[in-house]
Amino acid sequence: MKRERWGTRLGIILAVAGSAVGLGNFLRFPVQAAQNGGGAFMIPYFISLILLGIPLMWIEWTAGRFGGGFGHGSAPGIFHSMWEKNRFIKYFGVIGIFGPTVIFMYYTYIESWLLGYAFFSLTGRYAGADTQQAMQSFLSGYQGLESNEFFSGLGWAYTFFLITFIINITVIYRGIRGGIEKLCNFAMPVLFLFGIIIAVRVLTLGTPDPAKPDWNLLNGLGFLWNPDFAVLKNAKVWFAAAGQIFFTLSVGIGVILTYASYLDKRNDVVLSGLTSGATNEFAEVILGGSIVIPAAFVFFGPEGIVNIARGGAFNLGFVTMPLVFQKIPIGALFAFLWFILLFLAGITSSVSLAQPAVAFLEDEFDIDKKSAVTIFGIITFLLCQPAIFFLGKGVLDELDFWGGTFCLVLFATVESILFSWIFGIDKAWKEIHSGADIAIPKFYKFIIKYITPTFLLFILGFWLYQEGLPAILMKNVVVENYHAVLYTRINMVTLFVIVAILVRQAWRKKAQ
Repeated sequence: MKRERWGTRLGIILAVAGSAVGLGNFLRFPVQAAQNGGGAFMIPYFISLILLGIPLMWIEWTAGRFGGGFGHGSAPGIFHSMWEKNRFIKYFGVIGIFGPTVIFMYYTYIESWLLGYAFFSLTGRYAGADTQQAMQSFLSGYQGLESNEFFSGLGWAYTFFLITFIINITVIYRGIRGGIEKLCNFAMPVLFLFGIIIAVRVLTLGTPDPAKPDWNLLNGLGFLWNPDFAVLKNAKVWFAAAGQIFFTLSVGIGVILTYASYLDKRNDVVLSGLTSGATNEFAEVILGGSIVIPAAFVFFGPEGIVNIARGGAFNLGFVTMPLVFQKIPIGALFAFLWFILLFLAGITSSVSLAQPAVAFLEDEFDIDKKSAVTIFGIITFLLCQPAIFFLGKGVLDELDFWGGTFCLVLFATVESILFSWIFGIDKAWKEIHSGADIAIPKFYKFIIKYITPTFLLFILGFWLYQEGLPAILMKNVVVENYHAVLYTRINMVTLFVIVAILVRQAWRKKAQ
């Protein structure tokens, strides 16, 4: 079966950037920065970008293209192509299918909230919620966590989930060039256009309350960017910065491996990787840092913004920002642009999360695209249900930690050691520069071989030492959520085992 190819170089760059640019750029990043020393947070952030993010981008682009040359589009096959003599390495690649599938199980539901709120912005459904408490009640009612004057069940939320899920599956069904590339070619420019419009509006806000002159834009920007260098002594700030780099660049998931597997050997990965990374950083640092926190500061002041930042990304996006837009002229339109912007950021990420599993079925079992997507769609639709109906029972947090945090670090550690030490840094360096438009500075050869794996091992080891055993033994799970979390873990373990069995069956089939 002939493997698909990207239509244009711009298409693959926008697709990888689309996978990276997500809700974390506009919601998670400003919260992380505000909670971890403001401008001082950017020091470990950029150090992590240089020592962790960019090397992993190049590792995944290069390894993916290399494995694609052998007909593999998912981590098990790509890892096997890099170390053929070891029959176990492909099982480490299971993480690169399991992780993104787990994230897809809850990410599509959160993404659907954005579509719902975009609709509510235009119809004025939440116009009556004009306080933090009322808007929080609106969100809780929408999520089915409480029955109130706004919602009496999950009807609205489930309807928008179905629409969002169908859109995702339709895009994936149309393939790499006809679906994902077309989506990203449209969505990414629109996303940036809406982001710039909203950022300009925020940056031209005056002082709404003359009695509170300190509640102004400059102080709002200062809250986010003025450095508190004392926090750099705190290891948690460094881990937060490294974690944000993982989230923001989509490294350690397995998605870039799959996307890059559809490249030709002659296609550049050095400049393309840098370009997609730079696109993501513009969305995060420039746009993400110019919208949410400054706007909230102007209307809620220094004390209010501290509580907002502590409330986390969900409250910021679905409670605070709708209130901000209610306070400005034609705010309903700006709210609509805001939620559509986030929805586009979400869907370009979620379609990428599906691709490793789909590519695995296609490449290793010779299943056609439509059948592979149908299988994936049916299974993940069923797996999405616990995150919807048991949202308040800790299910989403559990999925997010193991699929969206732990697996990222573990997978990145494995692939960096495999690439630099097993595949070999000299061979890897030559492979990176095959078809490259620019040469990577030679000091990165040392960073990729020594610094990046050490950095990752330190992060993983530190977590295992400090929090590993309590997390595994569910020590921090509240009693009322225990059974739901246990059920979620059983589901995840079952999924992991099934994928591992499928990997084994695929290679036994090839050996016959």
